[in-house]
Amino acid sequence: MNCNRRSFLKIGAQAAVSGLFPMSAVASIDRFLAPKRRLSLYNTHTDETLEVCYYTRGRYQPSALRKINYIFRDHYSGKIKPIHKDLMDFLHIISKTIGHDVQFHIISGYRSPETNAMLRKKNRAVAKNSLHMRGKAADIRIPDYDTKRLSNICMKMQAGGVGYYSGSDFVHVDTGKVRRW
Repeated sequence: MNCNRRSFLKIGAQAAVSGLFPMSAVASIDRFLAPKRRLSLYNTHTDETLEVCYYTRGRYQPSALRKINYIFRDHYSGKIKPIHKDLMDFLHIISKTIGHDVQFHIISGYRSPETNAMLRKKNRAVAKNSLHMRGKAADIRIPDYDTKRLSNICMKMQAGGVGYYSGSDFVHVDTGKVRRW
């Protein structure tokens, strides 16, 4: 850890008040020392890639979040909606679990209500109130990685919904209730 005088004093002050407010002091120190969170993304429909550190120094980085929102955009309409931070963190934890150099291929990220309705007409498996419309879901795959195994890893995390689509070779992940299909 790179610890300069200011950092040392800040941690010392936070530790000193831990007797008065133990949980908030611990959370504050944890935020200060929190590791960086990164994602490597490839949008299969737009052929765009993004490697970004979206969380550092205990904070989500606004410019990185805008880039993530853009690559997750509705590729039919071009509409952009903020991607939920829990979804980004879910993907980050998946990448850390699997190992280094994981690039997620985004099959579907954000969907506008119009796009979702159009897809639903074509395929009844598309949920009427899909979490894709709220920026809380993604359909993903990892090149040269078994999607069944990916599905099992995601389900073990108990972080939200996980759908395995063997025929289309992707896994749906969302930040809704823990469930599997």
